[in-house]
Amino acid sequence: MTTFDDRDRGFENQYARDEDMAFRVTARRNKLVGQWAAALMKLTPEETDAYAKSVVQADFEEAGDEDVMRKLLGDLTAAGVATDETQVRQALAQQMIEARRQLLKAE
Repeated sequence: MTTFDDRDRGFENQYARDEDMAFRVTARRNKLVGQWAAALMKLTPEETDAYAKSVVQADFEEAGDEDVMRKLLGDLTAAGVATDETQVRQALAQQMIEARRQLLKAE
């Protein structure tokens, strides 16, 4: 039984590591896309940091990316930036790739 128990613990540990990495990649992506949006809105460096953190926080409202999409689209529109949902989704996809690259490089 110990072999099966060890194997089971190994799977549980791998699952926990995978979930942790997915969380960190999404948080990094949200920070990066927040910085992207801040640049479009021409925010100062201090405002950019605060805004990027607020985008990360927005992701805790509900599962999935729709809460982040609403925040980004609403803020960009309110700031008078000409954008649409497609452009924001493309930015999310690009920043997801960059976030993975950064985190894998850091390990």
